[in-house]
Amino acid sequence: MKNIFIVIIMSLFFASAFSQDVVELKLPKSDKVVIKLMFKNGSVSDPSGKEGLTKLTAALITSGGTKDLTFSQVQAKIYPMAAYSTTTVDKEVSIFTFEVHKDFLNEFYGILKGLILTPSFDQKDFDRVKSNQQNYVDQVIRSSSDEEYSKMLLEDFLFAGTKYQTMVSGKSESVKSITLDDVKEHYAKFFGKNRLMVGIAGNYSTDFRNQLLNDLRTLPDAAPYIETKQLAAQTDGIDVQIIAKDAFGSAVFMGFPMDVTRSSDDFAALMVANSYLGEHRKSYGVLYDKIRTTRSMNYGDYSYIEWYDNGGSNMLPPPGVPRLTNYFSMWIRPVQIAKQLQQQYAELKDVKIGHAHFAIRLALREVDKLLKNGMSKNDFEATREFLRSYIKLYVQSPSSRLGYLMDSKYYGKTNYIDELDKLLAKLTLEDVNKAVKKYWQINNMKITIVTDKSEADELAKSLKENTYSPMSYSNLVKAGLPKEVLAEDEEVANFKLNVKNVTIIKTEETFK
Repeated sequence: MKNIFIVIIMSLFFASAFSQDVVELKLPKSDKVVIKLMFKNGSVSDPSGKEGLTKLTAALITSGGTKDLTFSQVQAKIYPMAAYSTTTVDKEVSIFTFEVHKDFLNEFYGILKGLILTPSFDQKDFDRVKSNQQNYVDQVIRSSSDEEYSKMLLEDFLFAGTKYQTMVSGKSESVKSITLDDVKEHYAKFFGKNRLMVGIAGNYSTDFRNQLLNDLRTLPDAAPYIETKQLAAQTDGIDVQIIAKDAFGSAVFMGFPMDVTRSSDDFAALMVANSYLGEHRKSYGVLYDKIRTTRSMNYGDYSYIEWYDNGGSNMLPPPGVPRLTNYFSMWIRPVQIAKQLQQQYAELKDVKIGHAHFAIRLALREVDKLLKNGMSKNDFEATREFLRSYIKLYVQSPSSRLGYLMDSKYYGKTNYIDELDKLLAKLTLEDVNKAVKKYWQINNMKITIVTDKSEADELAKSLKENTYSPMSYSNLVKAGLPKEVLAEDEEVANFKLNVKNVTIIKTEETFK
């Protein structure tokens, strides 16, 4: 590692006429070059009634042709190069990522340049890309993963009335209304040089860098970027939304607005508390231990202090989704419903609801314990040391390193991972417990539950009335549990939640 000469340059160039940010990561011994183009024009740029337009525009740019090449010709040319390209669109930014072997850089760059500067916007390509996006909002999000569905529903619920409400892919009717002319106009208005941050990593020459920046200078000026926080309304009590569909379990996502991002030093303190509570895809967290390991209720249970993109697939938090507005959340992966328990165990034939109410109570009770008691010294030290090593895995590849450097600049930092390690090193237990009390609570939040139609009414009644919700074990499992677990079950089953409202919605009524 020490033999790799790394130069990181963050600067403004053509300052007066071309307010473009450049982030460089020189890796002279690398055999690849990575180029990232981050435009400050995520889904918050979508016009009302055309939600999903930014996503569709960005997708069409890299899934279409250029003025000289059709989409098929582009694919035929880049296939032998084993070049990689992807497009990600989130609430605040759209990012194009290109990766190619250094030996093919010049040849590949001609295609990259054509896609970004002179996209063909062909009608057939538009119809294909739009059809895929329409299918996603109409069918895929509702049927492929109830876990991901519950996450999207929570944002829709939590940020109602703001630009953060709608899925990046849009709504059923809004996507239908998008035309090719809308895409062309949106590209001209929002994909301009004054909204662009350029990232370059790997083994490239100064001449190539200069050519790239000079070519991108020909992009038009976009509409001025205005930084605006999309603040969610504070909830009075716990507001629950139950989505009824054909489902094999109850997927739960719950959260509340939190006024802190990576730009604040408090974020490091919350990272420690969050990791202790429920680090994504890690089995040592309190939620995972209590819900999965001890009680075998589901596959996993985690907490988050910022948006975690595509958590069902990503083992590590990916870069490229920086946000101005944040929220705390907990993800309870599907737990069993009453119908399943009744069919599997004769002794549970009279169960009215499955494990969702108990699991929600258990999770919120653990947060409440953290608020009241704080972390212990030993837990703090162990979690902090884990994080100091773990965050280095975020930047294993040139692409992820470059991505985090660009995110750093977005948040007003220089090198977020290095700076975070220094913050963690000097962090105290008092800092963590103080941050938890400052930013977290359990009485005012929104909860989305995707569950089976057979479960919805009884679950809604139980939540609204704060009904006693005992854990339902088979006789065999219960017989093998320690007495302290069963005693804790009783406390959880009676733990009062500040539920003020419960609404049942049919799945077909969502994201219209």
